[in-house]
Amino acid sequence: MQLSHERPDYAWVLRGADGRQARVNDRILERSFALAPDRLLEDWDAPATTGELQPAHLEPLLALSPELVVLGTGARQVFPAAAVMAACLTRGIGIEVMDNAAAARTYNVLAGEGRRVVVALLLG
Repeated sequence: MQLSHERPDYAWVLRGADGRQARVNDRILERSFALAPDRLLEDWDAPATTGELQPAHLEPLLALSPELVVLGTGARQVFPAAAVMAACLTRGIGIEVMDNAAAARTYNVLAGEGRRVVVALLLG
């Protein structure tokens, strides 16, 4: 059986993440960031913890017109305030909250399917 390595047809691949860092393409990122298949937002002004996350922090993500936001909350899943969830849901944009490792896997599957997805990872 012949195997071939297929390269994704989008610019940014999230190769893995934990609570402290993530690997995007061949770069190691250690500050919170957001990622869409065609855009990396390294300067995402995110708080250090999920508890400090406010709806305004999601505005740069929502400006990318995603159908779904995957929010990685560090080494473990921590749900943000209801107002943060509502910032997406009231606009008809889905939001899923999970730990960073699961968020990375989910993003890659959805991006590979051609979905309009944004992943945002809190690192710290």
